[in-house]
Amino acid sequence: MQFCQVCGNDIDSLTVLCPFCGSRQEHEPSQTVGTEFRQKTINLEQGLPTVDQALNRLQQEVSAARLEQIRLLTLIHGYGSSGKGGSIRQECRKLLDYLLNSGDICAVIYGENFNRRHGFVKQLLRRFPRLATHPHLNNRNRGITLVQLF
Repeated sequence: MQFCQVCGNDIDSLTVLCPFCGSRQEHEPSQTVGTEFRQKTINLEQGLPTVDQALNRLQQEVSAARLEQIRLLTLIHGYGSSGKGGSIRQECRKLLDYLLNSGDICAVIYGENFNRRHGFVKQLLRRFPRLATHPHLNNRNRGITLVQLF
C-alpha cells in the first residue's frame, strides 16, 4: 500500500491512476515517505448521512488525519439542492469555524475561494507546489471545503 501523491488516499502500490482523484502516480524509489505533503479526500455525503452523522464523521476524520500526519483534507459535503447550500455544508462549515477558532485546525479554505489568486491559497501553493494539481483548484466548487491541519 502507498498514498496517492495528490489526494493522500490509500492506493495499491502498482496503481497508475488514483481511483479517488484520477491523478497519474509516479513510482520512483527516490520519494521519501513522511516528507511529502499528504492530502486526503473525504466524501461526507457518501451513504446519504444525516447532518449529525456527517458531523461525527468529520470529527473522526480530522482526528484520524492528525494521527496519519495528513496536512490537508478535502471535504466533499455537497452544495445541496435548494440553491442556497445544504444543511450538511452549513453545519460542517460551522464546526470547522469552531475547530479553527479553538486552535484544533490550522486553516479552512472554502471551495469557492480555492483559487490560485486568493492570498492564502497562493501561500499554500508556494509551500506545497504539488497542491497545484488538486482537481478542484480554480473551480469555485461550493460543495467542498479544504482543511489544513498542523
